[in-house]
Amino acid sequence: MSGMLGTAFAHRNLPRLLLQAREAVMQHTRPSLREHGLSDQQWRVLRVLGEHAREPGGIETGRIAREAFLLGPSLSGVLTRMERDGLITRERCSQDARRTVVRATPAGLKLVRKLSATIEAHYDWLEQRLSKARLAQLYALLDEVIALEGGVDEIDEEAA
Repeated sequence: MSGMLGTAFAHRNLPRLLLQAREAVMQHTRPSLREHGLSDQQWRVLRVLGEHAREPGGIETGRIAREAFLLGPSLSGVLTRMERDGLITRERCSQDARRTVVRATPAGLKLVRKLSATIEAHYDWLEQRLSKARLAQLYALLDEVIALEGGVDEIDEEAA
């Protein structure tokens, strides 16, 4: 009875390690997010909007979904709550009425600035512990793994 029972894997469980690393990093961020009433997903959306705040036409929902790593149905619920809370505005795209564009409100951008200071302080701490070179190496390795694996076509909602 050879089956799969007792199969020894030659490599460590990379997906699990990446999730553990994400959770370890997020442990430092979550208290600040919760203090401002934000979920992880809402923060990812706000961060994307903050990164593209200079784009006058707003950001299309499909692009937000890709960059914030959220599936369409989840994104829709997240945006509805954020709009209700005065963090974003949504409107139809002027060039294509089938598309929706999103912008952070002044209150949303203020929150991005406030939280980014806390998050950057944590990254500074991480950089001091690992060293600037090793953190840069980690970023480069992660970028390389993503590129090698062909990028990301589908989002695993559990991981996101």
